[in-house]
Amino acid sequence: MDESTQAASPPMPETPPLAPKDHAEAVAIFRSEIIGALTRQDLDHGELLASFRVLAEERFRPPGIRTTRRYSVPTLERWYYAYRAGGLAALRPAPRSDRGHAQELPPEQRQLILDIRKEHRSASVPLILRTLVADGRLAAGAVSQATVRRLFVEHGLDRVPMREGGGQKTRLRWEAASPGALWHADVCYGPALTIDGKSRPLRIHALLDDASRYILAIEARHTEREVDMLEILVRALRRHGPPDVLYLDNGSTYIGQILRTACARLGISLLHARPYDAPARGKMERFWRTLREGCLDHLGSLSSLHDVEVRLYAFLDQHYHVAPHASHMGRAPGAVYAEGRRAPDDLDEQKLRDALTVRERRRVRADTTVSVDGQDWEIDQGYLAGRVVTVGRSLLDGEPWVEHEGQRLPLHPVDPKANAHRKRPPRRPGTQEEAKPVTPFDPAGALLDRATGRRRDEEGGR
Repeated sequence: MDESTQAASPPMPETPPLAPKDHAEAVAIFRSEIIGALTRQDLDHGELLASFRVLAEERFRPPGIRTTRRYSVPTLERWYYAYRAGGLAALRPAPRSDRGHAQELPPEQRQLILDIRKEHRSASVPLILRTLVADGRLAAGAVSQATVRRLFVEHGLDRVPMREGGGQKTRLRWEAASPGALWHADVCYGPALTIDGKSRPLRIHALLDDASRYILAIEARHTEREVDMLEILVRALRRHGPPDVLYLDNGSTYIGQILRTACARLGISLLHARPYDAPARGKMERFWRTLREGCLDHLGSLSSLHDVEVRLYAFLDQHYHVAPHASHMGRAPGAVYAEGRRAPDDLDEQKLRDALTVRERRRVRADTTVSVDGQDWEIDQGYLAGRVVTVGRSLLDGEPWVEHEGQRLPLHPVDPKANAHRKRPPRRPGTQEEAKPVTPFDPAGALLDRATGRRRDEEGGR
């Protein structure tokens, strides 16, 4: 190679300094440096023994230790023959077979400490030892904190995996088999909005498809009630059809009886994550992080939910749904969802209406009115006054009705002012208000007739 070629060669990339991969390898290198030179010399037994004796008089500083120490001839001899037979790997120190078992503790005390950690995840090692010593179940100084920590690591109870919510079980990366099979739903807290001089909370509701990471529906609101969840779910169902599974957290928004009943009627399995296990909802949390960084953290001084929503849709349509996603090897969520989207199902408005129909028992007041969600409604059938009836309503429109003896009877909003000028309806349909013949009934008169001997005719006259 000439000088011009050497000058054109790129410089070697900088690399981190080469270091032992662990403490055991560092100890093996240290031992090889002491006896390595002897393995490359042709020495008889007497010369080798003399060399060992010379080395035994010298002091060496082992890795990780500040002080120096000497090594005996048998130790040096053992290192020598191990190195010749197995190389550097043979000089690695073997771990103790009882490592992590806290041998200074009897088995029942070891089990006691393990049981406490299993039942009290947040308890630290110092707290556990301090408590056991205080109540007399463990002698002071019987075991060190380091030993107990090694014991927890050995049994998968150290605080790192416990804090991750996995306990002794390994957390695995999972994904639904196809788009549309499983949906996530959640709420994200956004920056407060100032509307008409008042601060209002901002809650972003969203539904995410697990397999594609596609956002099925998103909406900005001021509240996070069950009805908010149901309304955004209905929008997604109308557009995409029902999933097999709906995966939610344990917030009050997602554990109501109406949601459970609606999912059961639609054939959707409703699952809830383990409480306080945020990583189990990692896909949804990752989307919220992306939304915050790309949109919510830069809203500025907006003053309406409409202004927020147009920015949310712009972020989804112009960036998130078309941007490469790491979980799909660079493919965009929108493309993955479109390719795997399910065929249309038989879900229609009537099925949605039936699934979201709720029924409650209510007593009709004497003025033929009944209260539904704080609003008064009246019924035309006056004979139901005072009776307990079943009031049904669909959450899609909110118009209630009464179900009685197989009939569906309409309810009307009460208008007290109009009722003040309205003719009173009869108790039963078809009854007339004209005068009817009066049936004679005069107990005192009958006694008087008997006393005077008078008789009455067939029509009750005298």
